[in-house]
Formats: sequence, structure tokens, C-alpha cells
Amino acid sequence: MVGRIPAPRIPVGRVALRAALLLIATFAFGVRPVLAQSILRDAETEAFMKDMARPLVEAAGLEPKSVEFVLVQDESLNAFVTGGQNVFLHSGTIAQAEGVNQIEGIVAHELGHITGGHNVRFADGVKGANSISLVSLLLGAAAIAAGAGEAGMGIMAGGQQAALGKFLAYSRNQESSTDQAGAQFLAKAGISGRGSIEFFKQIQNQEYRYAIPQDDSYGRTHPLSGERITMLEELYRKSPAWDRPSDPALEKRFQRVKAKLIGFVSEPARTFQLYPESNLSEPARYARAYAWHKSAFPDRAAAEADALLKIAPDDPYYLELKGQILLESGRVKEAIEPLRRAVRLAPDQPLIASLLGHALISTEDKADAEEAKTILRTAVARDNSNPFAWYQLGIAYERDGDEPRAALASAERYNLMGAPQMALPNARRAVAGLKAGTPDWLRAQDIVLVSEDEMAKQKKRR
Repeated sequence: MVGRIPAPRIPVGRVALRAALLLIATFAFGVRPVLAQSILRDAETEAFMKDMARPLVEAAGLEPKSVEFVLVQDESLNAFVTGGQNVFLHSGTIAQAEGVNQIEGIVAHELGHITGGHNVRFADGVKGANSISLVSLLLGAAAIAAGAGEAGMGIMAGGQQAALGKFLAYSRNQESSTDQAGAQFLAKAGISGRGSIEFFKQIQNQEYRYAIPQDDSYGRTHPLSGERITMLEELYRKSPAWDRPSDPALEKRFQRVKAKLIGFVSEPARTFQLYPESNLSEPARYARAYAWHKSAFPDRAAAEADALLKIAPDDPYYLELKGQILLESGRVKEAIEPLRRAVRLAPDQPLIASLLGHALISTEDKADAEEAKTILRTAVARDNSNPFAWYQLGIAYERDGDEPRAALASAERYNLMGAPQMALPNARRAVAGLKAGTPDWLRAQDIVLVSEDEMAKQKKRR
């Protein structure tokens, strides 16, 4: 199941040029840019990303379990890292990539940012630019106060321009060092850099299309694409993996994930253009199943899912798809069996389990609600960052008459959604109703403290 959840505002350490320019424009006020977009959750995609990236993560000297990959709904070509070891990829990056090797090149680059500590050191670049900006503001203000208004404004403008140049130069240096680190990780993992070159050429073609200058790197957070291609190709060709083809099994998984994503995020007409009905491949059927479902043709969507299950009857993700189509088409009872089978075949996928829990709750049968509660408890124990699962668990507790735990589940949900005003009253109700000292009571207390602190910060910002 591909699902969309609203993301809380996430401080961004390094994003595209538009965000960097916003940062420069607000230096004097100490404002940091934030990203507020929808995050896409899907069990198959997340499993693929983990498996695909594992050799690169290990080559970078990182622990695979510590690196998280997050898919952001945004049609543009972009990827970035934030605090910790979180790699964010725009959905447009997956949709526009031609093969898995291109995604491997992108991931290798982003891992270079993590190992280079660029999230932490980002402040160094801001600090250097900020000092220039503040000095120019002080000198400009002094000139204005002395009666030289035009001169004062000129000093301020010049200082802002110098600050921008200093910050962008710092960012370009980081990008260059990260390109080299990514090349090392690809070579160490035995993965070709051809995909990386192909992807940079895609970016360059887009720059040509939008008439972005290619002869001057000033004013850019990244080096010129042509310069990067020349430098990287020289590095990649030295690797014994340069002519090594992609793993066929991994490539097959990528094409499935790509098609599934396109079917979910694109307009159905676009999906049918990319994957016409004459195309009977698994990725094409996968994409069309979502497109038909979005178009409110559940029977045609179910027919595509059945065709996939005829090819691979024990594929948990095809079973999940069939269950999702039935459930969201109002055929709740029919959805339960394929979802149960999917959970049995993929017991380590809490996102599938949460969908089964939702189906069981939707029957409004008390026995099903009891089963749902057990399944959802396990799901949130494996993945406690899913607001949808917490919402369903709250319903299950409420139907069971367990109001304190229903309130705690709601508090967890709102806490994840970045809504402390809603999390706080629910957490307080949970504290009042739960036995003091129990794990649930302690967790409710934590949410109370976190919510109060966040609300105080919000009030101070206003």
C-alpha cells in the first residue's frame, strides 16, 4: 500500500538553490528554512531502498539499520539529507530515473554528505556568511544614521551579496567533496558509476531546457553539471566496476517500485500514456492497477491485481494491492483474506499489518476489532512512526472501552503529525487514566512534556 502522510516541518541542512537563497535572504533574522511536504510510505519501496543501499551504506562505514530512506512527494529531481542519517528522495527522482544504477549513484552521493558531517558543518558556512551580513548591516546603519542614506544602503546590499557568495562557495566545495566520496563508495561496493553520469546528464538537460547558465558557477549551490560530469567520469572509469551491469533482480524490483509510484502519484491519463494496456509486463499492470483504482474503476483495478497474482500468487505486495483495492472499494470482508496472506508472507512489514488492522476494524465486528488490536500493537512496536497505525489502534482501544489507551494512541498520532495542541490534551487524558509508573503512563508523560515544550517554542516564535 502506497500511503501519503503529512510530514511535520523538518529542518533542512542542504536543499536546492531556492532554499539556499531563502536562507541568505533571512540571515539577519536567524530564520532557518523548513520543508513541509507529504511523505509517502510503502512497504515494498522501503524494503527495496534498504536492500539496494546496503552495500553502499556498508562501503561508507555506516550501520545499515541506522540509515533511513524517506520518500517525499515532489515531482522535481532532488535528494537531500537532514540531521542524523536520514536520506530523503523526491518521488520525481524515482519516477524519472531510468534504472536502479542511477538511484545507486544518487544514494552514494547523499551518503557522502552524511559521512562528511555536512549537516553539522552546514552551520560553519552560515556562520561565515552571517558575519559578513551582520557587519554590513551595522556599517550600513551607521552610515544611514550619519546622514549618508544611499551609501548606507549600498554597504548593506554589498554585504548581502558578499555573504551570498561566501555561502554558495562553501556549498559548492561541500558538493565537490561529496561527489568524490560517493565515487569511492560506489567503487568499494563494486557498483558502476555509469548511472550517476546518466543522471547528471538528465539534470544538465533540464538546465538547458530552463535556460540555466552553464558557464558560470557563481550564484549556484552546486558546481556546474558539465564540470561534475567530466570530473566524475574520470573517477568512475578507474573503477573495475565501470562496465559491470546492474543486478537483474534489483533492476526488476526497481522497475516495479517505479511503476507503482507513478501509478499512485500521477494523473491516471499520464499513467496510461506511460503504461498502455498493450503493455502486459508486471510493472505496467502494477501502475495501471493504481491508475484504475484512482479513476474509480475498482473492477478494472482488481483485474490487473488478479493478473499479477496469477503470475506470482504468493507475492505479499500483490496480495496487499488486491486487499487495498477491495477495502477502499467497500468490499471489506473480501479484503481481509488477501491481507492476512500478505501479513503471513511478510511478517516483518508493519505497513501491511496496519492495513489489515484497518480492514478488521472496518467490519465493525467486535471479534475482528480484538484481532485488529493485537495486529496493530505489533505493527506500532515495529514501526512507531506511522500515524495511520496509531489512529487505527486508537479506534480499536475505544471500541474495547479502553479510553486511556485510546487517548494515548491519539497523542502518539498527533505527536507524529507535529500537532502538539492536539497531542497535549490526549496525553493528559492518558496520564489521568493509566496506572502510574507503567510504560504507557511514562510514555504519555513524555508526550505531555514534549508537547508543552513545542507549544512554548511556537508561542515564543509568534
